Amino acid sequence: MSALTVTSGIVLAAAGGSSGPANLTPFLTDVLLGTAAAFVTLAIVVLYRVIKGPTMQDRVIAVNVIGSNTVVILAFLAAAFGEPGFLDVALVYALLNFLMSIAISKFTVERGGVI
Repeated sequence: MSALTVTSGIVLAAAGGSSGPANLTPFLTDVLLGTAAAFVTLAIVVLYRVIKGPTMQDRVIAVNVIGSNTVVILAFLAAAFGEPGFLDVALVYALLNFLMSIAISKFTVERGGVI
């Protein structure tokens, strides 16, 4: 009987074994790594908005987008390399990214203001 394992949105069929990179075809591994590279490129492009953003809100949103891209990159790397530890790091980073967004929003809003 085969078990079905879902890893980062990719369904892999495993016959009682782990869902490591041995179950992925080289093509699928290359696709995952290429997609991760594309997200790195997008994060570098968004870095422009962090530096040149006309308002503080633009900068906060850009930093949040970079943090979200980092989480997605870690998830793709976890799927490509078969390392579930990357998903743990991605989860912690996502929580820290959320807390950072809340903290910056709280300190940039004027007293009595609404976000």
